[in-house]
Amino acid sequence: QVQLVDSGGGLVQAGGSLRLSCAASGTIFSINAMGWYRQAPGKQREWVAAITSGGSTNYADSVKGRFTISRDNAKNTVFLQMNSLKPEDTAEYYCNADLILDSGAQLWAWGQGTQVTVSS
Repeated sequence: QVQLVDSGGGLVQAGGSLRLSCAASGTIFSINAMGWYRQAPGKQREWVAAITSGGSTNYADSVKGRFTISRDNAKNTVFLQMNSLKPEDTAEYYCNADLILDSGAQLWAWGQGTQVTVSS
């Protein structure tokens, strides 16, 4: 069984910072790309950032320069450092990961989500 657990969300004032974490556990052989998505009320889920197993990163234009994605491969964990937060960053944030399981199967897994609320 495989599980991704998101954490680190909360309520913060505009201009503040939060750091999200997502830990993968279970019968995982290796992890390729990991990333973060978000979904605001009444909107579609949108991609935020991604990081490859080698550490290459990409960001949505809306967060570039404010958010930083990183990972700890030894701990199967991905992080999202969010600075200069804006009210429009308010959303449920979900991590996802491209997993290779011990069985050899590939699985796109999702975390359960963590709420980020930015007050103006």
